[in-house]
Amino acid sequence: METVEKKRVLIIEDESHIAEGIKLNLTLQGYAAKVAVDGIEGLEKWRAWDPDLIVLDIMLPMVDGFSILQTIRREDEKIPVLILSARGDTRDKVRGLKYGVDDYLSKPFDLEEFLLRVERLVKRKEWYEPPGKERRKSGCPLFEGTAYSFGTNHIDFVTSTARCAAGEVVLTEQEITLLRIFIAHQGKPLSRKMLLKAGWGYARDTSTRTVDNFIVRFRKYFESKPKSPVYFKSRRSVGYIFEPGE
Repeated sequence: METVEKKRVLIIEDESHIAEGIKLNLTLQGYAAKVAVDGIEGLEKWRAWDPDLIVLDIMLPMVDGFSILQTIRREDEKIPVLILSARGDTRDKVRGLKYGVDDYLSKPFDLEEFLLRVERLVKRKEWYEPPGKERRKSGCPLFEGTAYSFGTNHIDFVTSTARCAAGEVVLTEQEITLLRIFIAHQGKPLSRKMLLKAGWGYARDTSTRTVDNFIVRFRKYFESKPKSPVYFKSRRSVGYIFEPGE
């Protein structure tokens, strides 16, 4: 008999009694649920666990809920996010909608209403996924940290920015993905085909030249001498290798 995988719900909530109560009730409804107690942990678990829905508080330690929502939307436009907050002000609701939230429920809330909203959002996510779709984490391993430094360069994966040889730059979703791949495989040559498959799903209309263009960007960002790279090096007949050094 085939086992049906449980839908995953990540609860980013710093009030432990609320978080654990939500987790218990979701578990009783047949969901798999995890709790993150601050913004940094929430982003880490989102990337590592690949949930089907995020229940998000606004007022959080480390990184606030709106910043988390913006970060998520830069990388994933389709994952449902339900804000659950004591701040029911219209301005907060408008701000949440502007940043891409799917639903907004004010505390205190009715449990039955909350569970119905969760069910609706999870079902809606299934509309966008073809049958048999693998989770994004099932393929190439990615670096899961929130920050990374090499040489004089520093990458902040929470804000999608980098302080580097080129100054301060804002990184795109695809740049973030490729950097996570390179960091996870540092010191190992990676083929263009492998990078295409991991970063773009290797669509037939995607040229291997696409990878070359991103490497040119990375060298401009992170190398003091882009034409003589120290970190993002070419490997003849193979592809590229990231060597961060000591």
